[in-house]
Amino acid sequence: MHTVNNESLIHQLNWRYATKKFDPSRKIAPADWKTLEEALVLAPSSFGLQPFKFVVVTNPAIRTKLREAAYGQAQITDASHLVVFAFNKALGAADVERYVAHISHVRGVPATALEGYKNVMLGSVNQPREKVETWASRQVYIALGTFLTSAALLGIDACPMEGFDPGKFNEILGLEALGYSAVVLATAGYRAEDDAYAKLAKVRFAHEHLVVHVA
Repeated sequence: MHTVNNESLIHQLNWRYATKKFDPSRKIAPADWKTLEEALVLAPSSFGLQPFKFVVVTNPAIRTKLREAAYGQAQITDASHLVVFAFNKALGAADVERYVAHISHVRGVPATALEGYKNVMLGSVNQPREKVETWASRQVYIALGTFLTSAALLGIDACPMEGFDPGKFNEILGLEALGYSAVVLATAGYRAEDDAYAKLAKVRFAHEHLVVHVA
């Protein structure tokens, strides 16, 4: 069932941009934010393992510290919400076992019926640690894309941000103790009326330069 038509989808994707200046007086309504959090939970990931956490930071004092660790970028404190996307650095067999048990519970199938699937996942996580961490961190960007698109469809501005010190973010938010590490950020809220970037034409290469059809 379609709830968004073709024209409105493209319109909203053209409307969105990486918001550089937020209106600090405007806050995202609780119902809208809850929807965005649900969109994050529903984000796809390889095998459905969800090797990530989304740390939503609204505490002003903490966000001031995080702004210092993000080279003073104003979005960190001015946006309504800040989300720190982190990946599971310790992703391994225990996570696979937990996931298989959850599948068994949710779908009502015996865990023994999932042995083949489990073994495939174990093969992916039982590789050199650096390779597993790289793979897990990439999953975070799938969730980021889901978040940005969902925000646009709700008419909420957002900005993906890689300009920050992950080590300092991990320290401030206690992520290392959880076994996670920050990868990318997203600020969300509403654009300031005087944000010059909002009035600039969107720059994208033509469709034929980016899309290749193999018939």
